[in-house]
Amino acid sequence: MTDADLTLLTHRVLSIGFALSFLFGALCQRTHFCVMGAVADVVTMGDWRRARMWALAVAVAMVGFATLAQLGWVSADQTLYGARRLPWASHLVGGLLFGIGMVLAAGCGAKTLVRAGAGNIKSLVVMGVMGLSALMTLRGLTAVWRDATVDQWASTLPRAQDLASLLGQPWLGFVLAAVLVAWVLASPTGRQAPVLWGGIGVGFVVVGVWALTSHLALVPEHPQTLAPAYVATAFNRPEALSFVAPVAGVLDWLMFFSDRSKTLNLGIVSVLGVMLGSAAVALWRHEFRWEGFRHTEDLVNHLMGAMLMGVGGITALGCTIGQGISGLSTLSVGSGLAVVGIVLGAVLALRYQTWRVGA
Repeated sequence: MTDADLTLLTHRVLSIGFALSFLFGALCQRTHFCVMGAVADVVTMGDWRRARMWALAVAVAMVGFATLAQLGWVSADQTLYGARRLPWASHLVGGLLFGIGMVLAAGCGAKTLVRAGAGNIKSLVVMGVMGLSALMTLRGLTAVWRDATVDQWASTLPRAQDLASLLGQPWLGFVLAAVLVAWVLASPTGRQAPVLWGGIGVGFVVVGVWALTSHLALVPEHPQTLAPAYVATAFNRPEALSFVAPVAGVLDWLMFFSDRSKTLNLGIVSVLGVMLGSAAVALWRHEFRWEGFRHTEDLVNHLMGAMLMGVGGITALGCTIGQGISGLSTLSVGSGLAVVGIVLGAVLALRYQTWRVGA
């Protein structure tokens, strides 16, 4: 492969990745898909519709990843989520911080991008603070703290940490997906059009990104390194959607744009795609509204929430989409722990808010 061919392939991967993330943003705006909203609906109103939408998205992503694995395109141990080293404390603590943060900031990383696209100025502020705290947790002050504390507590597994590998059951993803789909469809609310469109659509987008990065982006022999490479990916491996580290990547790219080593990757274009997809639907449906902070307490809550999401998302190795769909699609044990932490943190924060209003 020549350098010209490599450049063309990179542009193609980025263009398809942008289109998929644009669709993701459009779907989330149209169907109100939101993991934080799903947890809040269950805790505050006993409404399980968006929780079923989330479960359906996970099921579709599981089937898609398992299918790609059977085709030989990808395996869990090639991804961020399948390493033998299981930093269980990082997943749990990071997830807990992220869960608390997304309630304070009124939305997870993905929902923040969707709201920003629809005119929410508060979400733009959350994006900036979340990206800055994520950068600090990747390479700055909080990275040192993270490395010296929770990252030290980890277990080494005999093989990749996905359940299919650990249990020696390559078809497990299909079985678990079937269980989730059965639970979703068991309720009339799970058969409503927004639930089906949102869940199936988001799940297919995640599978599309897995297929894009594991197959189309693969260069068996890079012309410069002569080693296999996954072009346009952030970490030179198959990856799917996630929205904390990519927001940090956007800030890094903008601040050091003149540095020729700072190039566009799939994470950066996915952030832009989600915002523009949301904006397109919001404008089309006349839902675009400028919205700012109501008072000082509202500002403080969003700032604190953004900071916790940035620190927690990096520590947990993902957010509600990165771990809650992309990671779970691989059947990763670490993703399961991160999701437990996220849900627990969200429930605690929601309970606190309810108590504070009634106090």
